[in-house]
Amino acid sequence: MAFQNPSDAQIKTMLESTHRIAVVGLSDKTNRASHGVSKLMQQWGFKIVPVTPKPQAEILGEPVYPDLASVPGEIDLVNVFRRSEEAGEVVDQAIARDAKFIWLQLGIFDEAAAARAHAAGIPIVMDRCLMVEYGRLFTD
Repeated sequence: MAFQNPSDAQIKTMLESTHRIAVVGLSDKTNRASHGVSKLMQQWGFKIVPVTPKPQAEILGEPVYPDLASVPGEIDLVNVFRRSEEAGEVVDQAIARDAKFIWLQLGIFDEAAAARAHAAGIPIVMDRCLMVEYGRLFTD
């Protein structure tokens, strides 16, 4: 069976219970989509946790972690800004961390990884922009 994203109602419920977002692939470059999306989500009240292997102290005023395993505390949502061929590894890390939700940004697909998330009971969204969907569902 082909992958299908959750319904708008399911996505809205996911986002209503999300407070802390680990952003894998968050760039410190302000012209990158990962930075703009994360900055706006932060302004909308979400706690952003930058995850990138590039050594740096902080992004958007938050400490940077090299991988999901290094992030302390609970992770509500893992927002992935990595190429499709790298998404599966991040999904597996999110499953291992018991993330509540996984979001693969616009242009990112991995049906096998989505099947693993589904089997682990973790809702996953693929090929959608978190900022756009949040804005569409919650702001007017």
